[in-house]
Amino acid sequence: MKSISEIVQDRPLYAASPEMSVEDAARQMAENKIGAVPVVSENRLVGIFSERDVVTRVIARGLDPKKTIIKEVMTTKIVVAQSDETYDSCLTKMQKAHCRHLPVVSGDKLIGMVSLRDLLQIDLDEKERSLEYLESYIYTIPPGAAKRYKQE
Repeated sequence: MKSISEIVQDRPLYAASPEMSVEDAARQMAENKIGAVPVVSENRLVGIFSERDVVTRVIARGLDPKKTIIKEVMTTKIVVAQSDETYDSCLTKMQKAHCRHLPVVSGDKLIGMVSLRDLLQIDLDEKERSLEYLESYIYTIPPGAAKRYKQE
């Protein structure tokens, strides 16, 4: 199984500034088809801003997305994945934290983001490969061969 750093290494990393408006951040997320952005200040991860934050902390409170800046509504209790962590470890972290996105760090450096959807797609791809392998194995056994092996 790949480490998380291998999963995010070839992907673009989009980030937002704490001073960015919610409207601009939401537009960036929509344009890049992402559900969350890490919030970075002076090369330091200071929060994460997600679609859920837009709904629960901006729209539901009646705030104006044009006038509201991210640092006022971002999630600051950040759960991160270390670059050498496994898929299973990240899924467990997401489950415990009730979150769908994890910033991926190597030491103090932000290197990417991974989503629950990313991890589930990897799991599905691996299961499909295993199924294809098993099907090819099953269909290449000559007729009667399984019976012969059983009798021996």
